Amino acid sequence: MGTIEKKSLNQPEQTQKIGRVKVEGIKMGGLNFQRDTAEPGWRWSKDVKPVAKTESCQVSHLIYVISGRLHVRMDNGKEEEFSPGDMGAIPPGHDGWTVGDKPAVWLEISH
Repeated sequence: MGTIEKKSLNQPEQTQKIGRVKVEGIKMGGLNFQRDTAEPGWRWSKDVKPVAKTESCQVSHLIYVISGRLHVRMDNGKEEEFSPGDMGAIPPGHDGWTVGDKPAVWLEISH
């Protein structure tokens, strides 16, 4: 019989800061859960690109926005803005940034 797992992103197993984004993560049930907090002014192409060394983000994301607003532009020009309560599936090949003067906070789920 299985067992119940309980963890909290308020006590993350991993915390990382890349430029103006803080990533707090836990692993549970074979999945990775992370809370990303991107400060006002954060932009992938400015804050993460120098570390990733790619022209655009090459990671696929499955997100749920908790607070703030996040704007994403695909390499092909398609754009979408995400607000609290929105979920998004974002394929590789994009840039993203915080909109406005409040942090954007989202939950990301991956394998």
